[in-house]
Amino acid sequence: MEDDGSESLKARRQRLDTELLARRKVEPKEGANREAAQGYALAVKLSSEFIAGVIVGALLGYVFDRFLGTSPWGLIVFLILGFCAGVLNILRSTGAVAQSNPAGWNRTGERGADDRK
Repeated sequence: MEDDGSESLKARRQRLDTELLARRKVEPKEGANREAAQGYALAVKLSSEFIAGVIVGALLGYVFDRFLGTSPWGLIVFLILGFCAGVLNILRSTGAVAQSNPAGWNRTGERGADDRK
């Protein structure tokens, strides 16, 4: 009699182990991976836009100082302007600030319907 009980217990344990393994092998959804990749892409885009603004400002300030001999004021002023431009680029990319639309021009380069004369 003891053999039947222990065999039944072994069979149940084995079945439970296979069910647990099957549940553990469930992979995460593809949507989670895609969202993470989109997040990384956005982070790289935003950081590169900010860094580019600061670097361009610093380079312009350095060139300005070299030609006019105003060291270090050109570098300081253009570095601050580059910082501001970088922040503005980030705000535009995230949609916190509306895109500039000078004098009623639309995205295709044509004037709006109510601006035509």
